[in-house]
Amino acid sequence: MEKSGAVRVKLHVHPGAKRNAIAGVFGDAVKVDLQTPPVDGKANAALLKFMAKLLNCSRSDIALAFGECSRDKVLEIRNLDRSTIINIFKSNTL
Repeated sequence: MEKSGAVRVKLHVHPGAKRNAIAGVFGDAVKVDLQTPPVDGKANAALLKFMAKLLNCSRSDIALAFGECSRDKVLEIRNLDRSTIINIFKSNTL
């Protein structure tokens, strides 16, 4: 999905995991393990920080479009194309 020059990526997030990692595919979403528990929005902040580091981009280039209170989320990523994002996810999958 692309909107306004940004790429949208579906995620299925598993908070409270042993480590931060891309864990594979869950349905039509990328499964992401996060160490941070889902308390007071801390997991969302940790997700955005983890994704910025993984994609080697600015934190301001990533936004949570949908799913603030859900395990199923949609990220909006600017300044990277879809194929670059997919390749980074594939090369960093457990």
